[in-house]
Amino acid sequence: MGKMEAYLDEVLAAFDIKAGAADAVHFGQGHVNDTFMVTEPESGRRFVVQRISPAAFKRPDQVMENVIGITEYLGREIEKNGGDRTREALRFLRPRTGGLYYEDRDGGPWRVYPYVERTLCYQTAETPELFAASGRAFGRFQRLLRDYPAGTLYETIPHFHDTEDRLAKLKAAVAADKLGRAAVCGPEIDFMLEREADCSVALQALRDGVLPLRVTHNDTKLNNVLMDEDTGEGICIIDLDTVMPGLAINDFGDSIRFGANHSAEDETDLSKVNLDLDLFEVYTRAFLEGAGGTLTAAEIEYLPWGAKLMTLECGIRFLTDYLEGDVYFHISREHQNLDRCRTQCKLVSDMEEHWDELAAIVKKYC
Repeated sequence: MGKMEAYLDEVLAAFDIKAGAADAVHFGQGHVNDTFMVTEPESGRRFVVQRISPAAFKRPDQVMENVIGITEYLGREIEKNGGDRTREALRFLRPRTGGLYYEDRDGGPWRVYPYVERTLCYQTAETPELFAASGRAFGRFQRLLRDYPAGTLYETIPHFHDTEDRLAKLKAAVAADKLGRAAVCGPEIDFMLEREADCSVALQALRDGVLPLRVTHNDTKLNNVLMDEDTGEGICIIDLDTVMPGLAINDFGDSIRFGANHSAEDETDLSKVNLDLDLFEVYTRAFLEGAGGTLTAAEIEYLPWGAKLMTLECGIRFLTDYLEGDVYFHISREHQNLDRCRTQCKLVSDMEEHWDELAAIVKKYC
């Protein structure tokens, strides 16, 4: 028996699941945690079993305090609104040993939740309707958590969406230039440095009290929404490890960065990389509909800034990683992180070119 199989047998017993490693299969397309689908042979019940990555999350106790606090709160709010908390919010099981998660014999942190049946998870927005469904789901996430005390959450990844800090790290990587790569990405470095003032726009608005601190998901890609098989609507938000205090405009913006264009993230032909204004409008309308009046007037006004800053920040991160030797983002070919950076630069340029149109779309639905 391999080590992972032994871990699984140990973990399943700890959560009183009547199954063993032989009933487990790798599940999903995540690259951070080890995730398995486990089916109980007799009952047919299915569970998602995950080992939290110690490399990505140094304090699994803080991660799970955030996750349990959020999911239990969501469950109560969903019930109050007449929803089904067993399908619309994750429900984490408690191990027999007590606590919020289980540590295996080698200290690895594990958690378990029942699989939400009759749902689908998509990797790309194949239709505008699917993109809109994700927007309503993430908007609803904001609405349901509007009264949750964001300041009580742990910052599980410090400075995650601190664009000022991301730019400072890029400057340090340029100065060190340990692999001599700065010479081949001069235009990209200049692009980022020319937008230094932009990196402070949202953070200064937060410091000035213009934008409120909220509970934010911080990874609002389509594949973090479970879609109902029958209705096609997004019913449950998953992958909550990065739930932290943050800005609602960042959650909106990360979805736009990911979904409002039709190119691969590492597309080398930049003529194929374009912001789709129709998809921007589709998502904006749906997100605000889901939020149901939760956002302030200032937050709505700053939504285009969320899209621009999340795209700019991601480009900064790709470029920094390229200069440092591709140590954070996985690559499958040389210069892939530089190509990823260039697509983000192109999207930022598109947003700047259509800035007035983005503002008009937001105003139309506010």
